[in-house]
Amino acid sequence: MIDHLSLRVRDYDRAKAFYRAALAPLGYTMLVELTAEQTPSPAVKRSCCFSDRDTPELWLNEVALPTPTHVAFAASKRAQVDAFHAAALAAGGSDHGAPGVRAAPYPAGYYAAFVIDPEGYNIEVVCRKEQP
Repeated sequence: MIDHLSLRVRDYDRAKAFYRAALAPLGYTMLVELTAEQTPSPAVKRSCCFSDRDTPELWLNEVALPTPTHVAFAASKRAQVDAFHAAALAAGGSDHGAPGVRAAPYPAGYYAAFVIDPEGYNIEVVCRKEQP
């Protein structure tokens, strides 16, 4: 349903390094990086996007005042959730929920991990496909 999303960040270089490392276990790479002159918004200083395909999915936009939010990425295997959590912590994220099956009110078999990224965003990776 969602084609892509944008996160506004203050510390662009730190955010870019964090997402490059944290999303690598999901197969995400940085596709493009734009200067202020190349972005469509005058408020954006620099921008880059990440994806696990050939079209942008996650944009990071450097701005003066970001608004924290929650983002959940899909994983096809529980091992990817585990690898994301480890990579995100190693890249400077803070633990906000270790990998594991979540209890109600989550759906049965909901396997997820949560971290707070360096900008304060609540980032989740969830596997709904693979059962134990």
